Amino acid sequence: MRLSQAELKRRLDAEVLLRDRAGEVSYEKPDPVLVALRHRDPWIALVCALFGYGRADAIVAFLDRLDFALLDADEAAIRRELGGLYYRFQTGEDIAQFFITLRRLKGAGTLEELFMRGYDEGRSVVGGLNAVIAALRRANDYESRGYGFLIGREAAKTKGAAPMKRWMMFLRWMVRRDQIDMGLWERVARRDLIIPLDTHTFKVSHRLGLLQRRSYDLQAAVELTETLRRFDPEDPVRYDFALYRLGQEKGVV
Repeated sequence: MRLSQAELKRRLDAEVLLRDRAGEVSYEKPDPVLVALRHRDPWIALVCALFGYGRADAIVAFLDRLDFALLDADEAAIRRELGGLYYRFQTGEDIAQFFITLRRLKGAGTLEELFMRGYDEGRSVVGGLNAVIAALRRANDYESRGYGFLIGREAAKTKGAAPMKRWMMFLRWMVRRDQIDMGLWERVARRDLIIPLDTHTFKVSHRLGLLQRRSYDLQAAVELTETLRRFDPEDPVRYDFALYRLGQEKGVV
């Protein structure tokens, strides 16, 4: 039997409290935020988020191999040190070029400043992310399949567009503050965040009756966020990690 909205809210609130603890992410229960929390730096967090696809243990193992000090190294050193690595779709050259891109951007200001240029126009996190992605592409004209997948594309619409899951996850880390999210940015409202919709969250949200849309796209992420806003208007994305874990662990609500 499907739970009522009030019953579902109580259960999800309980799941949020259950997950909001220091031991929820660990090498036994891996997540890319495990590495990001170690550094608490937006640039490093962005690397962790954008490589956050695939098996969680493989993501963490790869991130542990990266020397994040290279984000401040010269470009020759970046190529020399990272050229032999690879991760799924990304070759060593893709990884090196990504670090080079971030190094170039670091000299132009903070990630938050880049984001705010697009966000401030309409309090739109999609607009803010579009501004960051555009800045990444201006900083480096390198292109390949793996590099393009890593950075993604600007979203001109929500229907049919990629959910921007890894980017939305990065924003959750930056804006929210609890035992999992770092809350390093203070100028973005939690109410404006959009849920980082991955396949686990997509499936469990359908099963719980939180989402009706069948297309796995940015519009589905927006619609799920609107549903969760009924439970918490000021912080709808607080339910994201609990939903993700429920889907990952095949939990039953």
